Parts: sequence; C-alpha cells; structure tokens
Amino acid sequence: MLAKFLHQARTREKNNLPPSPPTLPIIGNLHLLKEPFHQKFFDLSQKYGPIFSLRLGSRLAIVITSPSLAEECFTKDNDIILANRPYFWVGKYVGYDYTSIGTAPYGDHWRNLRRICKLQMLSKYRLNLSSSVRGDEVKILLQKLFHASSHDTFVKVELKPMISKLVFNITMRMIAGKRYTCGEASQILEATKLHKLIQELLQLGISPNIGDFFPSLQWGHFHGYKRKLVKIAREMDVILQGIVDEHRKNKDEENTLISHLLSLQESEPQYYTDEIIKGLLQDIVVGSANGPVTTLEWSISYLLNNLNSMEKIIAQIDFHVGHNKLLEEADLPKLHYLQNIIIETLRLNPAVPLLVPHVSSDDCKIGGYDIPKDSILLVNVWAIQRDSKFWDEATNFKPERFGNGKMDCNKLLPFGVGRRSCPGMDLSHRAIGLALGSLIQCFEWKRIGGKEIDMKEYGRGTLNLAKAEPLQAMCKARSMAKKLLY
Repeated sequence: MLAKFLHQARTREKNNLPPSPPTLPIIGNLHLLKEPFHQKFFDLSQKYGPIFSLRLGSRLAIVITSPSLAEECFTKDNDIILANRPYFWVGKYVGYDYTSIGTAPYGDHWRNLRRICKLQMLSKYRLNLSSSVRGDEVKILLQKLFHASSHDTFVKVELKPMISKLVFNITMRMIAGKRYTCGEASQILEATKLHKLIQELLQLGISPNIGDFFPSLQWGHFHGYKRKLVKIAREMDVILQGIVDEHRKNKDEENTLISHLLSLQESEPQYYTDEIIKGLLQDIVVGSANGPVTTLEWSISYLLNNLNSMEKIIAQIDFHVGHNKLLEEADLPKLHYLQNIIIETLRLNPAVPLLVPHVSSDDCKIGGYDIPKDSILLVNVWAIQRDSKFWDEATNFKPERFGNGKMDCNKLLPFGVGRRSCPGMDLSHRAIGLALGSLIQCFEWKRIGGKEIDMKEYGRGTLNLAKAEPLQAMCKARSMAKKLLY
C-alpha cells in the first residue's frame, strides 16, 4: 500500500490536478468527509473553486459544483469516459456483483439493461398502460385520509409513512400486478419485510464507506457496514426470488414488468437469468422508495410555508379539473404551476444531492485540469441548483421562475444527465404530480399551531436527502371530496 501511495503522490505532482485541501498520510482527505456530504463539499468549493480534488485513501475523487463543468462531463466528449461506476461494496453485494443497471460498468450489458428500462419497462406506452394503477392507489390514500378527516374538523397527520406506502404499492403493482399489503397474511408479512429492508438500505446510505477507499482492506467489516449490507442484500434477494417464482408459476398477469422480463428469459435464458431480473426489479423498487417519497414530503412542506403558492395551485386545479371528478394523469400537462412546484422542490432539495458516483475509464480533462483514469467523479447537484450566480433568490422557493413547467437541463440535474441519467424520470414525475395534485384537490392543509415547517435537511450518504423532522400537518376534507370519496 505504501508503494501505491508514493506512486500516486508522484502522479499528482506530474499531473495538473484540480486544487485540493492539504492531505494527511495514508488517509488523504478522508477526515474531511462529514455528513451531510453535499453541504461539506459546498463549503470546500467556496475555498477551492467549482472543481477540486480529494484524496480519499487510495482513491482520487473529483468534485464539481458548476453547471458548465457538468455539461462538459456529460454532454460532450467526456460522456463515455465518465459513464462507468466505481466498484463499491454496495454494487457487489446489493447490485448482484455489478450486474444491475445502477452498478454495472458501461458496456454492452449496461446498454442492454438501459434499453430494456427506457424503451420497454418504463416507456411512455407502458406508463400509459399502468396509469390506472397509480390512479387506484392514489384514490385509496385519499379515501383513508378522507375517513380520518371527513367531519369538518382538521386532523393531524404524518405524511411520510402514508406516502411511502403509496409509492411502494404503486411500484409492486407495476412489477407484479397485485397489492402486497392486502390479502394473505404471508403476503402482507413479505411486503412489510421488503419495505422495511428498503428503508434500512436507504438509512445505511447506499453510498461508499471507508472500505471502498482502501481496496487492499476489503476483508474488513468497518464497524459492521459490510455485515449489514450483506444481510440486507440476502434477505431482499429471498423475497424478490419468491415474487419471481410465484409469477413464473401462476402466469396470471400478462402486463406486469415481471411478465415482460420472464418472456425475455424464455427467449434468452442464459442472459436473462433470475439474478439479472431481480437486479432490475430491485433498482426500480429502491429508486422509487427514495425519490418520489422525498420529493412529495418536501413539496407539501414548501407549500405550507408559502401559502400564496398553495392558493395558486388550488385555483389552477379547481379551474382545469373542477369539483366533479378526481384529478387524473391526463390532467397533469394542463397544470403548469403544479409542475413548477415539483421542479422548484427538486431544485432546492434533490432526492440525490450528489449524483450517483461516476468513475473515469481513461485519462481526460475537465475545466482544463488533468483527470487520471479511475478517478471518482462527484457532482454536487444540490450546490449547482442553489448557486446564486445562476439563480435569482437562489435559496427561496419560487415556482414562478419556471413559467411553462419545463426544466432547464443545463442547470437542473436532479435526475442526472447524459448516458447514465435516471431512466425512471417520467414515472417519477407522473407519480409525484398525481399524488401531490390529488392531495391538494381533495383536502385543506395547514400548519400545526401556525408554526412554520422546519426545513432542516438530513443527509445520509450521497444518495438520500430527507427532511430532518418528518412532516406533520393538519388536514380537512374539502366539500367536493365528500362527493368523490365517500
């Protein structure tokens, strides 16, 4: 290890690397990694500039906080060079040995998985087919809230558990064609366990740990991280395998994601193994458990703290949808201000504040600096989207800034950009828009005791940005809800 460290030191002297904080022997800059990472990296960028480097053990990391540098990385010549993922433990143990779409290296296998996700599993056509699923689940949530608040009085609710269950049910119905939170006791127990495992994985951070920065010490457990990761991965695998086996045996549903993947398995069994299928399903389940849930909670929190915006969206929904029917996905394109609210929430509080780490497959240049092969690239989306050089009143909630309900992909990167951008972006927008719009259409919302909602962040790892204090609010059914939800 000492020889490798000295070789890397000589490489740093020879290359024109981005500026870096002073390093310590062996650990480099690991002592600077303090959660929430995105805020710590922002602080460092104020001193070292929009691109800087960190020596993390034996690995070199490049951090960027500029939209022009992000564009240079992902929309020009560097896009292919930076399309790889680092070999972190989470990819090995949770990502089926780096074969899932989120962890696989760039190449033919990854391109095929991406094609399946984007053009088949999550295509516009398939999303249109599953719109009734999302409508059904949102209505079930609305009815539960209605029965708790239908007596012309406000009741206190904690939204995150309800939203989390909503998104989980939507995802499982799209995957397997049925609700796993009702029916047989064994199914309910199985679904509850899977949902719990997903939350544990998100809490663990699904992000690099110290062992990832010292490859020669991969045998270490590092405070139980590896042991916890392996345990979660094994238990999730057992549940997913059971769902796949049940689907293979019964074949009752023909329009589910599993049925589509099993049809591919029949034609190419050596390639579409159960592990490949489970990896795809797991990516969808875990991805949907983070982004939509987090964004919905932040969105309602912002609206409760900005009552003018709340009044505007109520008026728009009442005008375009009316009081005689529930909001549907087909109504979303007309609700520009609703889209603005979602986009502004994603700007201020992206569910993934640092894009999923990339790694360079060859030497390249970013911002005029030399970037060696195998460097980890971290894009601080949170900082880019709050930069006062590019945004007027950057830290204020102003949905009006997006006029027509469209995102500027050069400055807004909540789903990433380039080859490895999130393939579930369209699904996420539909689910968030339908759920948020429906909750506003059917209920009045207000803060508890008039006290402003605490907007403090809780950042765990690189891939999770939740509210530090779960949202609690008062809600009461609107008069039109009594007619539509009774």
